[in-house]
Amino acid sequence: MTDTELPAPGSTDRTTIRRLAEKTVNDRAIGYAILDAGFVAHVAVVDDSGQPYVVPVGYARDGDRVLFHGSTGSRLFRGLADGQPTCLTVTLLDGMVLARSTFESSMQYRGVMALGRCTVLEDADKDDALEVITEHLLPGRWSEARHPNRKELAATLVLALPLDEMSVKVADGPPEDEDDDIARPIWAGVVPLREAFGEPVPAPDLVEPYPVPEYVRTWKRPDPG
Repeated sequence: MTDTELPAPGSTDRTTIRRLAEKTVNDRAIGYAILDAGFVAHVAVVDDSGQPYVVPVGYARDGDRVLFHGSTGSRLFRGLADGQPTCLTVTLLDGMVLARSTFESSMQYRGVMALGRCTVLEDADKDDALEVITEHLLPGRWSEARHPNRKELAATLVLALPLDEMSVKVADGPPEDEDDDIARPIWAGVVPLREAFGEPVPAPDLVEPYPVPEYVRTWKRPDPG
C-alpha cells in the first residue's frame, strides 16, 4: 500500500476523534513530522492474563511504518511479535496554557496514535531497521560505533508497526476562557516548553581524551512545525 492509498488520519471508525474533534488533523504529513520529532513512543500490550501494560520504547519512523525493538526474552514483546493488536502513541508537549480558570487551563501538544499489528523483521531487514532507529535517535553514530554482534542480534526483537490506521491531534491555541472570566484580574497566556540537548558529559572510563564528535555538537531537536 502506498502513501496515496492510505486512509487519512482520523478517517476510520476507530481513529475518529470525538472528544475535542476540532483539534483533529487529517494531514498525514503533519503526523509524520510529529513522529520524526519524537524519540519515545508508548506501546500498549496485554499479557496472557489479560493485564494491560504500556511500554515506552525508542523508535524511528521509516516511511509508512514505525520501527522499534526490545528483548526476545520479554513476554510482552513476544506477544507483539505473535501479532497481538496494539496501540502506539507519541506525544510532544509544547507548552502550558494558563486560563483564568483551572478548568479551562490545559496544554499545547501534538500527538499521534497508530493502531495495528506488528511484524517481525529478520536478517538484512533487521540490520537496516536497527540502523534507521540508531540514526533517528543518535544521528551520525551508526558509522562510528560497533554494530550489534551475533549474540546481541539474537537477543533483540525488531518490530515494525504499519501506519495504515492513525489519528493526529494538535492543540496549539491560546486560553479559551468563559466570557465571565475574561475580566478576572489575573494573567492568562501560554508558557512555551522546549526540549534541547545539553553539554555532552564524557564517560568516566574514556582511555583517551577524545573530543566530542562534531555530529553530536550539531544535534538539534527536530521541530514538527
